[in-house]
Amino acid sequence: MCGIVGYTGNKQAQPIVLESLKKLEYRGYDSSGIATREEKLVICKKEGPIANMESVLPKSDSTLAIAHTRWATHGVPSDVNAHPHSNSENTIAVVHNGTIDNYLDIKENLESEGYKFKSNSDSEVLPALITKHYSGNLVEALNKSLEVIQGIFTIAVIHEDHPDEIVAVRNETPLVIGVGNSENYLASDIYAILKYTQQIIYPLDNQIIRLTSKSIEVFDDSLNKVDYEIEEVEKYTEVSEKGGFEHFMLKEIFEQPKALQDSLTELLIDSPLEKLGLNWKIGSISVVACGTSFHAGLVGKYVIEQLTAIPVSVSYSSEFRYAAPVQGVGGLLSSRPLVVLISQSGETADTLAAARVARQQGCHTIAICNVPGSRITREVDGVILTKSGQEIGVAATKTFLTQMQALYALGIHLGFTSGSIDYPQLKMWESEIRKLPSKLTQVLNNSESIKALAAQFVKSKSVFFVGRNINYPLALEGALKLKEISYIHAEGYPAGELKHGPLALLSEDTPVVAIAVQDHTYSKLISNIEEMSARKTPVITIAQKGDELAKKVSDFCFEIPEIDPVLSPFPIAVFMQLLSYYVAHELGTEIDKPRNLAKSVTVE
Repeated sequence: MCGIVGYTGNKQAQPIVLESLKKLEYRGYDSSGIATREEKLVICKKEGPIANMESVLPKSDSTLAIAHTRWATHGVPSDVNAHPHSNSENTIAVVHNGTIDNYLDIKENLESEGYKFKSNSDSEVLPALITKHYSGNLVEALNKSLEVIQGIFTIAVIHEDHPDEIVAVRNETPLVIGVGNSENYLASDIYAILKYTQQIIYPLDNQIIRLTSKSIEVFDDSLNKVDYEIEEVEKYTEVSEKGGFEHFMLKEIFEQPKALQDSLTELLIDSPLEKLGLNWKIGSISVVACGTSFHAGLVGKYVIEQLTAIPVSVSYSSEFRYAAPVQGVGGLLSSRPLVVLISQSGETADTLAAARVARQQGCHTIAICNVPGSRITREVDGVILTKSGQEIGVAATKTFLTQMQALYALGIHLGFTSGSIDYPQLKMWESEIRKLPSKLTQVLNNSESIKALAAQFVKSKSVFFVGRNINYPLALEGALKLKEISYIHAEGYPAGELKHGPLALLSEDTPVVAIAVQDHTYSKLISNIEEMSARKTPVITIAQKGDELAKKVSDFCFEIPEIDPVLSPFPIAVFMQLLSYYVAHELGTEIDKPRNLAKSVTVE
């Protein structure tokens, strides 16, 4: 889960790769480094944020550079474990994203041949291997090295004998090539280079790319040159400024009404969704995702089942491929199963692996993703693109809401095309979804009231979030947000399950956030709140406007706007995000880049 950038061209490379690298730092990293070619290779790397490395970086006029931000997998964060790694002669520099599964065997063999290693990183075997196979041609040396290594990787290499050349390869981790005018770029994230070019090449697995300032060559695993396609991509609005907000996360929370509005054009029921090709009888749906996207999938399950009566299962991406075949494959049903894969970045390793398994099983696959051209959009049958714009904060906010919106739209589309809902109902649902931005704005306008609740949590060691039915996933998401950025232990539970164990943990020092919307579970939820209050637990309830009973049984009550209970997850999500933000702010944590976490999880 690392960030890689590279440049070869007619300008000073160092400022270009530094700026590009900083656009990846939001993902959450623990060290960084850069390699340039002066008369010889010069490598500078430091533990900590990019600013640490930049403070000791010697000025360079080189027009060639590769750079890296690391999220530790092998070896603790340190200067020596940071990338780029080099060989003992310092003639080769390598940056690597991914994991080399058999690095211990490789390392042992190389040590027996006299190679010496300085770090605990699996990546350090790469410059040694490439050195072993190098005889003047860097492409050939990398290709021979690929015959030895096992794992997933994006690798970029420079050599002091090649002052204008970067050689790179990918296998199951992201790599994009940017095409310029007498200059070319590479990166592990398209956002890193969109300022400089919108002409993008997406290499396939195990294709080796040779970049110089004036040429791009792509080779297959037999080192035959292959054709490639250059795609024009949309230039994203620059989001590097916080726009007056103290943190990117807060800015992105307040951007959510616009994100929903922008995404709506992609989701209109009578346009793009018809292109998904869902023109057969769907017997079952599997939603597959990780983290916050998994919670969006759980909300989608309630909505799709209500609108279509199609059974929906929701699986963690990391578990999906180890489970039994999807129902409907291999003759279990005559209908064709649908697998919906949700990934904000489109590069989540476990979700990509799940997509491949689903296709191998004969399922139709659809991705919900926020990054056009990303890996998952190229490996599925259909794509629903959300239009959240770039999300800098590691904790997902606006992408969660647009993922839910996409699932609602998918459910409405399936309900209408299958005859489960008629045209007037379809237009009613469309109308209600169009009202969501204004409902969110009402919650945002009351952010000071949510901020005032933070005092109830800052001294707590544990917090519970409870809900029922469609808002149980919001209890899970509220707990995840709080522990991600405040480091307070939190658990989300179905409210009816508290008496089956968790009540033993409740006390005056254990607050509970209860979601009480007036649906068919409302009376039971009120009873659950009274059970908690009887244990002297502080209860903070989220209720619909005018709910006097919820106020009466709770210690604190926050009112969301009047809204159909089925759509209540949207304003409730905004409450959860703001609450977590203000608690973390009170505690002084690193909100945008919480410890140990990365934005895009590209290793399994």
